Parts: sequence; C-alpha cells; structure tokens
Amino acid sequence: MNNYLHLAGRILLALIFVISGFGKLADTAGTAGYMAAMGVPTVLLWPTIALEVLGGIAIIAGFQTRWAALALAGFSVVSGVIFHSNFADQIQLIMFLKNLAMAGGFLLLAASGATALSVDARRA
Repeated sequence: MNNYLHLAGRILLALIFVISGFGKLADTAGTAGYMAAMGVPTVLLWPTIALEVLGGIAIIAGFQTRWAALALAGFSVVSGVIFHSNFADQIQLIMFLKNLAMAGGFLLLAASGATALSVDARRA
C-alpha cells in the first residue's frame, strides 16, 4: 500500500506545477507581463515553464525524483518570496504558506526518493 500512497503523493504534489506550466504556455505574453510587473526578468519565462512541466512530469513518473524534488522545492520557496510576500493580504500569506508546504513535501520526497512504482526503481 505504501507504494501506491507514495505514487498518489507524487501525483498530487506535481499536478499544480504541470497545470501551471501549461497555463503559462497558453498565455506566454500575459505571464511575461506579470513576471515583469513583479520585477522578474522575462528571460526566465521559458526556464520556468520547462521546470514546472518537465519537473512535474518527472515527479509523477518518478524519474530523477530526488533532483526534480530539490529543484521544485527551491522553486516553490523562491516563487513564494517573489510573488506572495505581501503578508498584509491574508490570501497572499496563505499562498506563501502553501508554497512552503509544497517545498516541505518536496524535501521529504528528495530525502526518501521514489518507491517501487517509479522509473527510478525500474532503472535500479
């Protein structure tokens, strides 16, 4: 049962990144504008999309799980600080804490690695 719970956890952690990455891909101009408004160089748009989509898929598949989890944990913290640091706004505070919670989940995944239901396990 643990293998299935681990797979479900990986899917739930990664789903927000895959969906968000494809959303950015569907509106690159709007995303670039939002990034610029927040002081983020728009040259980071495509690496962001790649990290969200490919990193999310890697987590779901259990491919290079530890590295993908570390990358997404770092991304969660950095993006939370940049985009959700207006703590006077309760919604932004909750969004920031959500990012920290996701980072925590990814750190646990980085520490444990993927279980039997993963590409990593098949390759081992």
